[in-house]
Amino acid sequence: MNSVSFLINTLFDLYIMVVLMRVWLQAARADFYNPFSQFIVKATQPVVGPLRRVIPSVGSIDLATILFAYVLCVLKFMILVLTASGGAMGFSVFYLLLGLLTLLKQAGGMLFWVLLIRAILSWVSQGRSAIEYVFFQITEPLLAPVRKILPNLGGLDLSVLVVFILLQFANILMGDFIGPMWFSL
Repeated sequence: MNSVSFLINTLFDLYIMVVLMRVWLQAARADFYNPFSQFIVKATQPVVGPLRRVIPSVGSIDLATILFAYVLCVLKFMILVLTASGGAMGFSVFYLLLGLLTLLKQAGGMLFWVLLIRAILSWVSQGRSAIEYVFFQITEPLLAPVRKILPNLGGLDLSVLVVFILLQFANILMGDFIGPMWFSL
């Protein structure tokens, strides 16, 4: 059963990250016509499109897409419990809390991976990659304020490292508040 749980967990986590990436791209007003942005939109449009007709956005925050990501998080735990219990399952309010915590952790994890990929691409691609361009657009609002605080180090940009440290601090802090369950999400 561990293999089935791994597969379910991985597939849900990847798609939740794609859905959260759509929210982030819209909030940052990233280039819609970029091939990476087009992939994200096409992968989420079948569900998000109809939801957006019913649930309005608030400013640049797409509530329909956030709700879809939250429902995916709750559904993930329901399916994992269903497969682990052999078919017997009841709905619990605990799933709603787990879904919210998972959504928060997935957003932090996605931020980490996007920053890491952006840092690696900055060493190799020299700014010609379509993905690097979008990652620059969505992460620059986070990194620019950090760069203003850091002293000039002669071309060495440590802003990503500072954000990594802050993300790790937030992750450990959440683990302190919530307990070991946070690290197993």
